[in-house]
Amino acid sequence: MTLHLAEPAMAPVRTRSFHTMARRALEMLYQHRVLSTQQLHVLLTEPENRRERPDYLRKQLGELHAAGLVNRVRAQGGGSGPGRIQSQPYLWFLTDSGAESVEEAAELPSRPYRVTPESVAGARQAHTLAVNDVGVAFAEHARRLGHECGPLDWTPEVANRIRDGQRRFEDDHVISDAVLNYVHVERGRRTMLSFFIELDRATMTSARLAAKLHAYGRLYEYVPQSPDRARRMPNATRPAWMYNYPVFPRVLVVLDAAPPRHGEPDRRPQRLAARTDDLYTRVAADVRLNRLKDDIAIGVTTLQQLQQHGPCAPIFTPLMRGTPANRPALTDLYLATK
Repeated sequence: MTLHLAEPAMAPVRTRSFHTMARRALEMLYQHRVLSTQQLHVLLTEPENRRERPDYLRKQLGELHAAGLVNRVRAQGGGSGPGRIQSQPYLWFLTDSGAESVEEAAELPSRPYRVTPESVAGARQAHTLAVNDVGVAFAEHARRLGHECGPLDWTPEVANRIRDGQRRFEDDHVISDAVLNYVHVERGRRTMLSFFIELDRATMTSARLAAKLHAYGRLYEYVPQSPDRARRMPNATRPAWMYNYPVFPRVLVVLDAAPPRHGEPDRRPQRLAARTDDLYTRVAADVRLNRLKDDIAIGVTTLQQLQQHGPCAPIFTPLMRGTPANRPALTDLYLATK
């Protein structure tokens, strides 16, 4: 694997000497690990002031890079040859010095995970960017509608324990691709919503994705017990999720797929529609989820629909309502059905 890195940077300088845009970019990169120039451009500029070319943002990122606070690689892409490589956008991430500068400000929850050029260029690059595309879509449409969902209102890779024990971390926890907070504002009434985001790029089987949704059912019912038997309370009934969330977050599955190669027809809509059908059937057959259908809401849409229409449009298929032969109509982010 070839990494296309810029030249080594100079020694870091203090963050507070930078423009507000640069400081905000550091915070976003700290929280979201890696963002493209375009994603940063959308998050950092209001639509009415947004130019097609993010020249000023590039200047600010260049200064951060020269100061040793950020680094960059070219995004992965098809084709070959140096010309093709240079046409791919930059992906930005914090250096250790950049992460430390954000932590010194103590304005964001600390994240011990550090990003490296190798991790950015790894196999999960497209998945990480697509998860952030989901957050960007929510933030952009919230801005348009007068709702609240800012650049720091989603957190990637949030783990919640689903059973006692000391097995593999992946066996004891459900790891959401992101947890996103959204405030819906209508006629002066504010409704706070939280979502578990699952981004599927059609790289896992529908059975594995359905198993991930089953794990949310386990999370809903999991009541932690003390490892010390003598201290266990037989009447403990409070589920673990209640310690972190005022209400159980809705689960949103966002489907995406790699674009077709040059000259090939785009069959993504058909593939993702079939995947929705498979997921609906599997969830309908899940005994635990059916038992909890009045307590948990799960909806599925595509990234393209989310970006084009926004989460307040009827773009979600509610997976736990109706039957495969008689589904309810598409609904919005509330996942409510009549």
